[in-house]
Amino acid sequence: MTCHTAVNHHILLFYLLLLTPFTTADDAAVIKALSTSISPTPSTWTDSTNFCNWNGITCDNSNRVTAINLVSKSLTGTLPPNLNQLTHLKTLNVQRNSIAGDLPSLANLTFLEQDLRLSYNNITGSLPWSFSGSQIRNLWLNNQVLGLSGTLDVLSTMAQLEQAWLQANAFTGAIPDLSNCTVLFDLQLRDNQLTGLVPESVTALTKLVNVTLQNNKLQGPLPVFGNGVVAELGTGTNSFCLDTPGPCDPQVTVLLEVARAIGYPMSLAQEWKGNDACQKWNFIGCDSSGKNVTSVSFGKQNFSGSISPAFANLTSLRSLLLNDNNLVGSIPGVLTSLPNLQAFDVSNNNLSGPIPVFPDRVKFVHIGNLLLGQNVSDGTPGSGPGSGNAGGSSNGSTKGVSVGMIVGIVIGVLVFVVIILFVCYKCYLKKKNQKPKTVQDPEKGKEVVKVSALQSQSSGDHTEMSVFEGGNVVISIQVLREATNNFSEENVLGRGGFGVVYKGILHNGTKVAVKRMDSGVMGTKGLKEFQAEIAVLTKVRHRHLVALLGYCMNGNERLLVYEYMPQGTLSQHLFEWKEHKTNPLSWKQRVSIALDVGRGVEYLHSLAQQSFIHRDLKPSNILLGDDMRAKVADFGLVKSTPDGKHSMETRVAGTFGYLAPEYAATGRVTTKVDVYAFGVVLMELITGRKALDDTLADDKSHLVTWFRRALISKENIIKAIDQTLVTDEEETLESICRVAELAGHCTAREPYQRPDMGHAVNVLGPLVEQWKPSRPDEDDGYGIGHHMSVPQLLQQLQADEGTSRMFDDSFDQTQSSIVSKSSGLVDTFGATGR
Repeated sequence: MTCHTAVNHHILLFYLLLLTPFTTADDAAVIKALSTSISPTPSTWTDSTNFCNWNGITCDNSNRVTAINLVSKSLTGTLPPNLNQLTHLKTLNVQRNSIAGDLPSLANLTFLEQDLRLSYNNITGSLPWSFSGSQIRNLWLNNQVLGLSGTLDVLSTMAQLEQAWLQANAFTGAIPDLSNCTVLFDLQLRDNQLTGLVPESVTALTKLVNVTLQNNKLQGPLPVFGNGVVAELGTGTNSFCLDTPGPCDPQVTVLLEVARAIGYPMSLAQEWKGNDACQKWNFIGCDSSGKNVTSVSFGKQNFSGSISPAFANLTSLRSLLLNDNNLVGSIPGVLTSLPNLQAFDVSNNNLSGPIPVFPDRVKFVHIGNLLLGQNVSDGTPGSGPGSGNAGGSSNGSTKGVSVGMIVGIVIGVLVFVVIILFVCYKCYLKKKNQKPKTVQDPEKGKEVVKVSALQSQSSGDHTEMSVFEGGNVVISIQVLREATNNFSEENVLGRGGFGVVYKGILHNGTKVAVKRMDSGVMGTKGLKEFQAEIAVLTKVRHRHLVALLGYCMNGNERLLVYEYMPQGTLSQHLFEWKEHKTNPLSWKQRVSIALDVGRGVEYLHSLAQQSFIHRDLKPSNILLGDDMRAKVADFGLVKSTPDGKHSMETRVAGTFGYLAPEYAATGRVTTKVDVYAFGVVLMELITGRKALDDTLADDKSHLVTWFRRALISKENIIKAIDQTLVTDEEETLESICRVAELAGHCTAREPYQRPDMGHAVNVLGPLVEQWKPSRPDEDDGYGIGHHMSVPQLLQQLQADEGTSRMFDDSFDQTQSSIVSKSSGLVDTFGATGR
């Protein structure tokens, strides 16, 4: 027996000796593959040198690779797929390069027990399940250019995890149960696309000291972390039901449980905000009291997952439409107990199991579910109650259902045809009434073209202007000539690509700015911008958007009349203050201007009745009043969008230096294009430098690229600050650093990594002293006087519209109707809370 054991021992030793050189050779082959897959190859990586002596490569005594450290080497290329053959690898650090490609599986790396640091690259793909049960302690995958995607579910199995840096990626879904991660002390999840509730297993982590969650779409109650935990929750960027700790409204809680069963889809997380499901939640309908949910309409939303039994807790529910999705599993029998349910449609899904029996009052439709009501084992019809009628309603015969469906379809088609004919007739009448009409100017004999959907004569001076529904004012060319002293050079305020802007004074003393354009010079593009400005500025009004007072069409000329902004453009005060002999802007003025601009753009994006994208936000399009309050101007490139979120393809327009990279590359535009430009403006406010400056060296000429390098440390930010700013006070310096961080966030390369404009407003608000009205009555409603002339009325409207408590985080949307008896002007619009 002893001899036999000795023989086996020697045989085992023999095999180990045979295998050792081959394993070492395998490590050499992997490192060689790494050297060919990255560029530039480090200078010490030569065939004449043992790979264990290459810079950045560490081996143990048996020439097995234990560590790869290639931090900040300006490397491009990919990580080879056979990296997982380095079975003794403990540390992999290649952060801050430009490595691309999918994240390697790293399966079999059982020794990888310390660091996996791949931050600041362009690695894509999802977290591999080979991480499950691994010994990784420091997982640094943050700030990938395009972003890692998929869920974070594998984290729940990584019991040795101490640091998880996953911020600035594109991870989706819910935060998993992290109760096994008992040694986790640093969890960075900000700037992703995470949805769902923050699990209690996260807030209960005893070792946790730092967590960031902002700029996701997390839902449910605001999480509460223990003492000593530094938590950035992002109440303004997530979708928590409340801004303070506490349970959500019961109906909100139920609907979030419903969302959990279908994976917390982003389309719900983006729209289901606040603590009242009856406040314009998508797909949700309520009764006349506005308190009880009566309908849920999820039809044709491509949702996956299952039907939640939590629907049964919505006792006022009358209509539940889940048709045409990818739902699986069974229909919860508890739904048959809903006391007010009248319609339940689950047709065209992948449901299975028995067909529940609903009361006769319920119209239950379930066609298109092949396994519903079937015995899954043999494919025969199930024998349970109601297992018949699998093709339609569970009440009545199949024949009766078929006839009823046919009759319903016929009636529906007839109604649809009638509606189409009615719409076409209304469009015909509208086009007929919109044909341009010309009238003689009795003073000069000139023709003034008047365009409006509904024309109603003003009771004022008919020779000067006419007022139409919506506040559109057509002003005669003679009035504008008199106001501008016949467009004299001394009244020129500025010159642009499509015309000249003049200062003017109307006969009643109202100061105006008149943009004069020649249609023969500006061409089709200029005409479209002229029409766009009128179309937009007659739909939106806000104290931080320049008001359009009227317009004129005279032969080839097109003229737009705006409120006058006496302090000119932000560009003049930032970059040309010496030429204009003005003082440089203080930091207090700059951050206040930034907030004004943010509020104006936020209104365009999400608070107006229709969503708009400006597309040309820059300092020369930001105008200042005597109080140095800012208003956004120049709406010629504005695009309307149905919901402000989904991208749409357009011709690329705007100004280089402010164009978001995805817009410049693809022409597809979202509101995040404006957020990027706003971030550039913030950088200009901080540095006093232009977005593009050809007078500087190449590595400094592009402000965004140069400024991002400054964001690495507070010391670098201080060096980048405009030298005219006084930064002696620590409070001022902290404020500048906060805005600098926001600027970097707004100019993130990927649009999903940028915040909404509402977040920018929430960041800037606390940095500005609360503004108080200069007139005691300014915030007391609109204060419209019916005795005013039309120009006075419009001036009052543009001055007062959109006023509210400037820093009240709650948005109290109201509607005000203004009726001028003297002119017949009827204008209805919404006040804003920003």
